[in-house]
Amino acid sequence: MNQFGYKGQQGPSSAASDFNLQQFMIRQVTGEMNTATIVQVLAVTNDGDLSPVGFVDVLPLVSQVDGYGNATPHGVINGVPYSRLQGGQNAVILDPVVGDLGIAVFADRDISSVKANKGAATPGSRRRNDMADGMYIGGLLNGVPSQYVQFNASGINVVSPQKITLSAPQVEIDASTSLTVNSPQSNFSGMVIIQGLLSWLAGMTGSGGGATSATITGVVRFIGQVFANTKRIDDTHTHTSTTAGTPTSSVN
Repeated sequence: MNQFGYKGQQGPSSAASDFNLQQFMIRQVTGEMNTATIVQVLAVTNDGDLSPVGFVDVLPLVSQVDGYGNATPHGVINGVPYSRLQGGQNAVILDPVVGDLGIAVFADRDISSVKANKGAATPGSRRRNDMADGMYIGGLLNGVPSQYVQFNASGINVVSPQKITLSAPQVEIDASTSLTVNSPQSNFSGMVIIQGLLSWLAGMTGSGGGATSATITGVVRFIGQVFANTKRIDDTHTHTSTTAGTPTSSVN
């Protein structure tokens, strides 16, 4: 036993023969090689914003043990690059969050120069399979999400408890059967709001040979001008040459 109270890995039979001694030495050397482990995120440089891929600080969760089985936690690994699903300028931005569990894999050479230059470089040192050269891959043993994109046998679900925003010069929705918009809140607290120019083309030939149309069930509230072909039918539209009498008219 040494002064720190730890026991080494050598057992009674480790030096019993030349073979045992050689086998023990090989185990000790290969035991210093780090390949992959489960880690927890302690800090992140990015927060879901539009930015280059960042770095995380992680804590390996599998502790070290001595010959007695006494556990010693690992230290924090700082500045670990994390992976992002990206090709060129196309990407899914899903940054890690503090508390996430994921996989850290460790390079077989020093990658510090490559991290600094973001290009080909010689190893920064002669270290090999070291935890300092880790790379983080997220999404392991985590809980149930509240915001997600879900793929299953019935289709694709895009769910958010806050807001979903589509930004593009053109947005096209192709629905061969139906397009349903549900906004069930009352008193106009849940509305479908369209800002800008909306052109609705009816009269195209559908699968049944008839005219394509839209059916809206519920309250429709227009703010601005509404045209049916070239006729304006909003609240500024007036009728002329009317005959005095009943204030209402019938519509057939």
